[in-house]
Amino acid sequence: MSVHIAAKKGEIAKTVLLPGDPLRAKYIADRFMSDVKLVSQTRNIFYFTGLYNGKEITVGASGMGIPSIGIYSYELYTEYEVDTIIRIGTCGAYTNALKLFDVLNVEKAASESTYARFAWGIEEEIIGNQGDIFDKINETAQEVKLAVQPTTIHTSDIFYRKDADIPVIAQKYNCSAVEMEAFALFANAQYLSKNAASILTVSDIIPTREQISADERQQALNTMIGLALETALKM
Repeated sequence: MSVHIAAKKGEIAKTVLLPGDPLRAKYIADRFMSDVKLVSQTRNIFYFTGLYNGKEITVGASGMGIPSIGIYSYELYTEYEVDTIIRIGTCGAYTNALKLFDVLNVEKAASESTYARFAWGIEEEIIGNQGDIFDKINETAQEVKLAVQPTTIHTSDIFYRKDADIPVIAQKYNCSAVEMEAFALFANAQYLSKNAASILTVSDIIPTREQISADERQQALNTMIGLALETALKM
């Protein structure tokens, strides 16, 4: 048991899928996994451990933003001896070159956040995925004939802003899309020598204001979820 996760030692698998939304974690557990056990529901942040094609996997929520995923991923890595975390979530595209429903495999995350610097003394404003999970995602995507785009993304602390222009840091590193968590996950994994990756589905095209409807969103995410689960079998 950690400060924010009530699971007992041994109830969290070595590989964890980490969506932001607790109900999305429940959806994954209910739809894709067998022999599922709810191992933590502190603060209504659900964690489930079960089997996918015979392999034990945990799926749980990270909450929204760098501080939240920073806490949950750190406790998973350190208190539960997790080896690999795959963040699965949505993102907004900065470019029309991306389309709704595109699946991205995050190679690097750039951020203005001071999280990495003040937590771990990591001065870089761009941090890459950690370990070999990124390559395994690409390998798995090829096997299932799924088009996945490796890319650099912007991790922002800000969802609403008065300036509609693409932020300077996103322009500096040619970021294709924006989300709010990957930078902190990668920073924790780098400091702790763990595996970390992020798979994202494009849910919004910022320049045109296109977006996936509420009805389309859940079905659209199934492709990304399936890719993450199939990749987890290799870990």
